[in-house]
Amino acid sequence: MITVNDINFSGKRAVVRVDFNVPINARFEVTDNTRIAAAIPTIKKIISDGGSVVLMSHLGRPKKEAPGAFPVKFSLKNIVSELSGLLGIEVKFTEDCISDKAFSMSSSLEAGEVLLLENLRYYKEEEVGDKVFAQKLSAHGDVYVNDAFGTAHRAHASTAIITDFFTGAKASGLLMSSEVSSLELVLSNYKKPFTAIVGGAKVSSKISIISHLLDKIDNLIIGGGMAYTFFKAQGGQVGNSLVEDDYLDEARKILKKAVKKGVRVILPTDSICADSFSNEAAQKIFNTKDILSGWMGMDIGPKAIKSCKVCIEESQTILWNGPMGVFEMSNFAEGTKQIAYSIVTATERGAYSLVGGGDSVAAINQLRLKEHVSYVSTGGGAMLEYLEGKELPGVAALK
Repeated sequence: MITVNDINFSGKRAVVRVDFNVPINARFEVTDNTRIAAAIPTIKKIISDGGSVVLMSHLGRPKKEAPGAFPVKFSLKNIVSELSGLLGIEVKFTEDCISDKAFSMSSSLEAGEVLLLENLRYYKEEEVGDKVFAQKLSAHGDVYVNDAFGTAHRAHASTAIITDFFTGAKASGLLMSSEVSSLELVLSNYKKPFTAIVGGAKVSSKISIISHLLDKIDNLIIGGGMAYTFFKAQGGQVGNSLVEDDYLDEARKILKKAVKKGVRVILPTDSICADSFSNEAAQKIFNTKDILSGWMGMDIGPKAIKSCKVCIEESQTILWNGPMGVFEMSNFAEGTKQIAYSIVTATERGAYSLVGGGDSVAAINQLRLKEHVSYVSTGGGAMLEYLEGKELPGVAALK
């Protein structure tokens, strides 16, 4: 896969798909610029070569209001100031992505200039992968660059279909390249022992990932709400804890497959439980297979933390996706925090650590540990599908 580092953009206009789907507050200000900042190296590479840049992205899931306009919170004009500040230049903006004005502005860009197009999802053609819409977007540049790994699992007009109109003139951005390289390192070039830490609320959303990883990993740590489905599948009493009864058979199959593959499965032997789903609820520690009725598991307990830490700190490759408990409630965040600290310790000892998934990334960022792990993925759904072994349309289109 060609990257922007393989191209000299001097005199060229690059149309770059970025992921600027960032949170906007009631004052229409960016509250987390992580995704914008992640695209800056690619943009700077192009303009430092003497090229110009046309940026396109989506923001949210806009729906028209009567009499037909979109709510202002979905306009990408809200991020122009933040983007300009990060780049150190004034970014131009056009209030449409395929209007005559938009094409006039993009065609007249000079070297070093950057233009941001309005929200692609103002057109329904974007999400359905319309070829005519994709061809119109392609007219904004000489070279196509995709730096939006977070949308690479969708076959949208701007991520997959548009490449049909850039034969031989398409490349991955630096973020896209690093995301794919990091995932490939974990999936194909890993060192053993390899430990996968999988948490979150539901087994149903992680079954495919776990199944795909069992051929590679040595240890599987299961935490979060999904752990209680595994305990109930083995005949345990889990009180009022979250359980997906429809997935009890799937949980048993996973455990049997792990035994067959020689994978050690670490489930939390004890849990911090509460008598209601509230940060202020009464707390009690139970053996996870013996939780009384009226109590629900909210976090892994001290014994579970200790066994997880030993496993993680002995590992050479670590993949973490999903929290160990209800991390958003401060009284039930300790398990997730301790897992994060253990991953940092292992990384400092030479392990390769990849962290991905909304709550895992939030934990790493909240604890200010991003610089102390090997890689933090911005991918979300795209990362999950890659871990499941699926080919992502946005990545395949660049090959």
